[in-house]
Amino acid sequence: MMTKELTVIFGTETGNAEDLADDISDMAKAHGLEAKVINMEDVEVDELSSCGRLIISVSTWGEGEQPDNAQDLYDAVEGSDDGSMSGVNFAVLALGDTAFELFCESGKEWDKIMEQKGGTRVNDRIDCDTDYYDYVEDWIESTLTIMKDVEV
Repeated sequence: MMTKELTVIFGTETGNAEDLADDISDMAKAHGLEAKVINMEDVEVDELSSCGRLIISVSTWGEGEQPDNAQDLYDAVEGSDDGSMSGVNFAVLALGDTAFELFCESGKEWDKIMEQKGGTRVNDRIDCDTDYYDYVEDWIESTLTIMKDVEV
């Protein structure tokens, strides 16, 4: 059986989105997916646009801002050509804290921009509050199940 590639990018300030990206990578093996986890500050738009399967794990910082390591990539995607993400099958795992007004804003922005640029959402975004361990695993499992059947 040929391994199918999955790219998992993360944007984080405290490390939670990175930890979840690592969890996704670990769980991907059981779905026949070979995951590579990449810090958003180490990714260029053209690399992103060539990802057939992409999971974005991103936290919201401060009053709804992108994490520092995510801002440049987000700006670059926002400034990229329409259709630049066509062929990218994506899902977004958003982390936030309901104590803040703009809950999971970074993830919402990623979800929106990826679709605007032509990406295909394969699973609904999950917006995780601080107690996400209770329910995030089900979303990861269902997303990986969908991703393994995506042909690229």
